[in-house]
Amino acid sequence: MARPTGGTRRPQTRPQQPKASQGDDLPGLAGKPGFAARKVAADILGNVVHKRHAIDAELDLTSGHSGFRALAPNDRALVRAIVGGSLRHRGEIAAILDRLLDRKIPEKTGRVVDILHIAITQMLYLDIPDSAAVNLAVDHAGADRRAKPYKGLVNGVLRRLGRERDEMTADLDGVRLNTPDWLFESWTETYGAETARAIAEAHSKEAAVDLSIKDDAAGWATRVGGTLVGNRSVRLGEKAIIDQLDGYAEGAWWVQDAAAALPARLLGDIAGKSVADLCAAPGGKTLQLAAAGAKVTAVDISRSRLKRVSDNLARTGMTAEIVAADLKTWEPKAPFDAILLDAPCGATGTIRRHPDLPWIKQAYDIGKLAEIQTELLDRALTWLKPGGLLVYCTCSLQPEEGEAQIAALLERNPAVSLEPVTAEDLGGLTTSISPEGYLRSLPHHPATADGSLTGLDGFFAARLRKN
Repeated sequence: MARPTGGTRRPQTRPQQPKASQGDDLPGLAGKPGFAARKVAADILGNVVHKRHAIDAELDLTSGHSGFRALAPNDRALVRAIVGGSLRHRGEIAAILDRLLDRKIPEKTGRVVDILHIAITQMLYLDIPDSAAVNLAVDHAGADRRAKPYKGLVNGVLRRLGRERDEMTADLDGVRLNTPDWLFESWTETYGAETARAIAEAHSKEAAVDLSIKDDAAGWATRVGGTLVGNRSVRLGEKAIIDQLDGYAEGAWWVQDAAAALPARLLGDIAGKSVADLCAAPGGKTLQLAAAGAKVTAVDISRSRLKRVSDNLARTGMTAEIVAADLKTWEPKAPFDAILLDAPCGATGTIRRHPDLPWIKQAYDIGKLAEIQTELLDRALTWLKPGGLLVYCTCSLQPEEGEAQIAALLERNPAVSLEPVTAEDLGGLTTSISPEGYLRSLPHHPATADGSLTGLDGFFAARLRKN
């Protein structure tokens, strides 16, 4: 289930200071420069790692964390950077704290641990002076009723880190520490130790921004100062305000990782054909199918997420039938010429964009999702015309959600055959073709045929023919 697509400008609330949470003593601190942003960052980090809230939900400007929504834009950007860095380096920071602390901090101590993680992120991984990070962390601990008894500990630990940072960070294997055991062991078993490390290392860096182009990708690469990558995608060279880029208003492109754009292209020439995009939101693949001239039916269970699909269709001047329905009970009016099933999955291939995923997912989540994928795959094949193509894809690195899923399907359904992916299908990205003929992109894979740029979302896709 691919998560990124770009898009629409959302209404912003008027900046105001966030309300104090229960038990906080904020008088005199709420207006202190930088305090509100650090407090919100610690709150959001805690919600992600302790309550398993998705970071996207916390940072949503319409329905996310109230304190975050109340911040000025520059402070919101700071919060994103701090929380993102805290999650990418979570294992390293925990190891550093083990070296700094004589004993573990007890539970029920407010945000002490989260405050320390936020401060250490600033000190080690962001361009923020130690003094600012330490002083604001101490203020925050002092303002939290349950954390207040540990104010001195926060001060001492952080100042010691400032003095002994080289010693405290020496010999840390960040690549390994920042990946939970269940994930790293899974990747090692599936891809081998060397590739598992390469995947984990790729996750330590933010993903680039890729655009899917409606027409003339090479021309738009020049216009936006990007590079042609994958198969008709453009990678931006530096961060930009998306809705202010050339071509946004006229709907010439949309944000979509180069790997996420590949599965739809495996359907080939679909002009004039009826095509279903199942689990369609947030809509990048729907836009691709519509741009290719298909008669698209976009189905998703979430009405709110489908609103984003509709908005992007309107911006790009394209059309599709939008259906809000549960695929477990929905039935189409007629069979389709082709189907794209972007199944719900663990999304472990998108950790570069969503650094919360390793800390909010567990191994058992993958098993539950695999059961849903099997059910949806079997149902979707009944909606396909004889001779039609179905592309099954997931933005997951887990074999249970990819290779194993298709192997089991081919064994139980002799009416389905695999049509191997070719280098031509992927714009020459041969590294991302498995020996079986699947699309299997990994986060460290080349994004250009010549290997000059690397970095793709981890995607699996299989092209199936209904015989």
